[in-house]
Amino acid sequence: MRTLLITGPGGSGRTTIAAATAQRAAAAGTRTLLLGADHTDTLGAALGTGTGPAPAEAAENLTVWRPDAADRFRQDLTAFQSRAANVLDLLGAARLDAEEVTPLPGAQELSFLRALRDAALSERYDLLVVDLPPLPQALPLLALPEELRRYLRRLLPPERQAARALRPVLGRLAGIPMPAEWLYETAARWDMELAAVEAVLTDRHTSVRLVAEPGPAGADAVRAAGLGLALRGLRTESLVANRVLPDTVPDSWLPHPSPDHRPSTSFAPLLTLLAQQRKALAEWQTEYDVHCVPHLGRDPHGTDDLDALAVPGVNPAPAPVEWPVTDALATDGVLVWHIPLPGAVRDDLDLIRRGDELVVTAGPFRRIVPLPSALRRCTVAGAGLRESELRVRFAPDPALWPAAGR
Repeated sequence: MRTLLITGPGGSGRTTIAAATAQRAAAAGTRTLLLGADHTDTLGAALGTGTGPAPAEAAENLTVWRPDAADRFRQDLTAFQSRAANVLDLLGAARLDAEEVTPLPGAQELSFLRALRDAALSERYDLLVVDLPPLPQALPLLALPEELRRYLRRLLPPERQAARALRPVLGRLAGIPMPAEWLYETAARWDMELAAVEAVLTDRHTSVRLVAEPGPAGADAVRAAGLGLALRGLRTESLVANRVLPDTVPDSWLPHPSPDHRPSTSFAPLLTLLAQQRKALAEWQTEYDVHCVPHLGRDPHGTDDLDALAVPGVNPAPAPVEWPVTDALATDGVLVWHIPLPGAVRDDLDLIRRGDELVVTAGPFRRIVPLPSALRRCTVAGAGLRESELRVRFAPDPALWPAAGR
């Protein structure tokens, strides 16, 4: 299945573009599922029809789904209480009824990621269009599976044979029961589910479509988004410049003459906006596959307006990019790690080696990357930003590498 993740700054019209993209694909005969992250019915408003928490047919070949995070959280908590019944009884814990449970912070994000996984694995559809939250929430959401898996491996490592063997002894010494097998099973199940979500996000058939309104604020948001997505190794398929003003502004958009027939100057902001849009578009076209969507002079509503937007079709997924490119041998015998970071600024980069991991910080974004086995036997010999790449140099550690001739 082809998966297209759509996001952009708040107020950029990303939900409308997601709906128009899905509608165009469905009209072309592609079995399409439109998945919405917003708990309000913004998708229904764009499509001109209501949507609910269950997948529903909005048109031929088009299904719309807004998962109910609260209901999914209640189901998960009820199942957890059943599995952990013995431990909860031992602790004297009172069970929670499903009716009194409200989602905790983060529950909605996890529920949506699991829905994304379920949708991507379905064989009923050929295309999955995902209306992600605005960029400030979307980027942490896309990073969540990898980061949670790292926490699980640190807190409950899968190599638990020693813990199994020592549990009865430790239990007698401490006087309390040691973690039961269900704890490890729960961790393993979560790791599998998060790995499945991560596999969808990193699949070669998955890419991102950015939506932004051209102008200073949109340009800053796109620049930050490109850096954050690149740090996660996610591919940007295209950039939709939304609400682009026409070169000739219709008379209906201009203010009416004043009663005394003096020329009005209130159209000056419109001309300023037009100049700002043209400047942003010129910059974007040097870095992205840009598609301009016209400003309709009103908020789009219903299928006719979505058709009038003339959004681009779904392109083939970009060629997969290895992140990072590893083990490139430099002329002086060191190994060089190439990390693509378009839009990165040298002063905003930070790099820390921590054991077998590399902590990479680029502006407001950070990623902890496990080193491959070859580089674990090296020391960091330097780093530099060149041609939109962070190039980290590793020198073999003589104490860990076999000497020549041995």
